[in-house]
Amino acid sequence: MKIDKIVPDTSILIEGILSKRIEDKKYKPTLILIHEAVVGELENQANKKREIGNLGFGEITKLKELSKKHKFEIKFTGDRPHPSVIKGARVGEVDAIIRKLAEEEGAYLFTADKVQAKVAEVKGINVILEVFELEEKPFVLEKFFDNKTMSVHLRENVAPFAKKGKPGEWDFVKINKELLLREEIEAIHGELIEVASKRTDGFIEIERKGSTILQIGKYRIVVTRPPLSDGWEITAVRPVKTLELKDYGLSDKLMKRVSEQAEGVLIAGSPGMGKSTFAQGLASYYASTGKIVKTIEAPRDLHLGDNITQYAISRGSSQEIQDILLLSRPDYTLFDEMRNTYDFKLFADMRLAGIGLAGVVHATNPIDAIQRFVGRIELGVIPHVIDTVIFIKNGEVFKILSLQMIVKVPSGMTEADLARPVVVVNDFDTNQPEFELYSYGEETVVIPVSENKTSSPKAKLAAQAITDYFQKYSREIQVEVPSEDRAIVYVPERMISKIIGKSGKNIEKIERSLGISIDVRDLVEEQTFQKKVQPLEFEYKPTKNKLIFEVSQKYANRDLDLFIGGELLMSPKLGKDAKLKISRNTDVCDEVLYALKSGREIILALK
Repeated sequence: MKIDKIVPDTSILIEGILSKRIEDKKYKPTLILIHEAVVGELENQANKKREIGNLGFGEITKLKELSKKHKFEIKFTGDRPHPSVIKGARVGEVDAIIRKLAEEEGAYLFTADKVQAKVAEVKGINVILEVFELEEKPFVLEKFFDNKTMSVHLRENVAPFAKKGKPGEWDFVKINKELLLREEIEAIHGELIEVASKRTDGFIEIERKGSTILQIGKYRIVVTRPPLSDGWEITAVRPVKTLELKDYGLSDKLMKRVSEQAEGVLIAGSPGMGKSTFAQGLASYYASTGKIVKTIEAPRDLHLGDNITQYAISRGSSQEIQDILLLSRPDYTLFDEMRNTYDFKLFADMRLAGIGLAGVVHATNPIDAIQRFVGRIELGVIPHVIDTVIFIKNGEVFKILSLQMIVKVPSGMTEADLARPVVVVNDFDTNQPEFELYSYGEETVVIPVSENKTSSPKAKLAAQAITDYFQKYSREIQVEVPSEDRAIVYVPERMISKIIGKSGKNIEKIERSLGISIDVRDLVEEQTFQKKVQPLEFEYKPTKNKLIFEVSQKYANRDLDLFIGGELLMSPKLGKDAKLKISRNTDVCDEVLYALKSGREIILALK
């Protein structure tokens, strides 16, 4: 098309479309008029370290190069706008100036903005609207990735490196020996901005003076630059593997909790351990069961089906997100990567409003995930906000905790008048308490609870004193003291009612006398438990990270009971490989290792 004069607006220069159309010989202008207001707006963006400003200047430079080849003139015209006009660009001040220039010159307004084109048509201005289609364009970072690459790290004056492997088992590998210059990093950054704006799955999530966060397909990209960092750096991360919830081999007990009860789930773990991968599998599981599922992310880097809506909290306020969720009423919401106080408060507010939530949070230990709420919300509210903590380590479910609020004397205290509301954190599999959270003065205290059943000298003395006391009821007696404030007394069944007394008055008197809480149980049932179970033959195969008990393949995926010295320690589920795997550095592992060392009997039995 032979066009005498073209007036491009800011949008068409940023997208770089005009130069492409001239190269394709679709348009043959004789004069391109660029208003100083356009230059001022691009300069404002460039000063704010926003790449769209540089993209616009790059397009002008390319047009100047094409002007020599295609014989057209470029002219800058108009007055430089007042700063207030630039600030008003969002409300159309600059667009109005550009339309006026096109009208006065009798030129074609060239734009990629539908609103700008519509206003020009209404005013009778010649306009060409170029609507570019988003495309799945490959980009330069993809060449650094192979099937085993988890992340790529580019920094100026340093050779590019990559993490290769899987969560918990990766190597830091140099990709090539050539150092990357600042100009190369800046060029890669410019291409990333362009690709993010032209791909259907590309987003510029956050753009600040010293950093940019992008999501392009499955790649989450973080760019930092001076003055925030001492040099240009680009980090690109992608998931190595996509897993479904069934791939984690969760026990029936946990699946029931996740499916029916858990509405305040924390998915915790150290960076790179597979938290988001598990969260992705959980969200997909909920969606597959006919539930309405939404996510809150910053950035949006989870790869989920089209039936799950993903919200970017970086593009809206906490209040906006909360309003949307309360009005749309999803069955479950996944909050990926809670980082600051606003995130934790939003999580708590939505849980108390009745929305089912699963949140992803960084934590070195399982209890740390709960402690990150301490001080941000009231202690008594925590069990109403969180009911389950799933700790991920090396891509596997490593530990599961559950929470409950009870009124009791905190562990380690003995006086009855010290009773108070206590948040008890239990091991989900064994239901044994592991931590207690309570207020002590003006402080919130987090105390580990020792339930070690091995006999310390103090426990032996307590057990002997309790045994002596109960000798008047029966000579057949066994006593265990699992903690300082609790004892288990095994007596013949016929004696239990006498010991407890009417309405429990006798056992209360005994507890006051001995200064310890007492649980009375049937001695015969305890002694004959082995007759009621089906012991299985197993092979013990310890590894660096796990204790492995392997049974016959025919018992794969069956529920088990693990007994040590006649006591039920846990009720796990065998994997599809018929192996029971117990992670090291856990209380259960410590119990098993002590039993092996001391010669106590270990029994695996079908439930």
